[in-house]
Amino acid sequence: MRLSGVVIFSIASLCLAGCTSTSGVDALQVPSSETTSSVVRPPAPVASVGAADAAPDFEQEEATEQTVAMATPEPADSIEPPVEPIALVAPKRLARAAPILAEPVQRYRFRDAKPINFGKASPGHLAVHGVDVSRWQGNVNWAKLRAQGANFAYIKATDGGDHLDPMFMKNWRNADAAGLKRGAYHFFYWCRTAGEQADWFIRNVPRVEGALPPVIDVEWNGESSCKRRPSRQKVLEKMQVFMDKLERHYGQRPIIYTAPDFYRDNLRGAFPDYPFWLRAVAQHPSKVYPGRKWVFWQYSGSGLSHGVRGRIDLNVFHGDERAWRNWVGGRQMVAEAE
Repeated sequence: MRLSGVVIFSIASLCLAGCTSTSGVDALQVPSSETTSSVVRPPAPVASVGAADAAPDFEQEEATEQTVAMATPEPADSIEPPVEPIALVAPKRLARAAPILAEPVQRYRFRDAKPINFGKASPGHLAVHGVDVSRWQGNVNWAKLRAQGANFAYIKATDGGDHLDPMFMKNWRNADAAGLKRGAYHFFYWCRTAGEQADWFIRNVPRVEGALPPVIDVEWNGESSCKRRPSRQKVLEKMQVFMDKLERHYGQRPIIYTAPDFYRDNLRGAFPDYPFWLRAVAQHPSKVYPGRKWVFWQYSGSGLSHGVRGRIDLNVFHGDERAWRNWVGGRQMVAEAE
């Protein structure tokens, strides 16, 4: 049967529309969430640590940060937080179909050049141990670290607003390949604005599903040219600006790492809804940071392992193996106080 010219034209138009629709769907495919623009490296060579200390107009930049509202009111320094059972804050995660579980837990087999007797509160009684590293550990043998009991690693990424640890990406890749849960930390400078420091961290640390929450390392910058010690209020404001930016980008609430003197000066009673990683190398955290909830405890700076030359920081997770799996899976959980 012969078709009229109008019918033939109509059928051809419908076929063309169908082809166009299919190609339009293909064009909307979204790239993997593990590759983002934040991973792009800066075109210029990375500056040295000393360059991070420069702050051309610090007072004006600080005034801008003051406009950011604090998440928690500033308590009086003289008021200690009430002592209560230690509740671990599960990290907020990017949406996903199923939790990414940790690898099988390796038992603790580290040695210590300067062992401390913590008595019944010994970190050896806890199941999940890990390390933190930076350029100063040199070339790390991650397989040996893993075999000796490192289940997680926090890796130095950035300082201030312009320094990238030269070993970061190598450590980041190799720790994951060896089966460790990995996270990145930023050493905060008080002579740079919080916003530019957050941008620098985001620029250099990939947003990868399954990574541990990012860490802000807050201490006094005593070993750098930045000798500035802002007020407690200013410290908390700057930290909040930094942490808010990271939480928006990575979909996880950052962890706060700190040491006893800085905590005493600035953080008692602050940020109750944030997870803490506490340095306490002579006493249990409950003695050094009374009433403070914590997720990680750095209990030694003199660890020994076949995986590194020299000494390495040793850390432990606050919970048993089941609690660890729940935590890295992003679920809320509570542990009993020790």
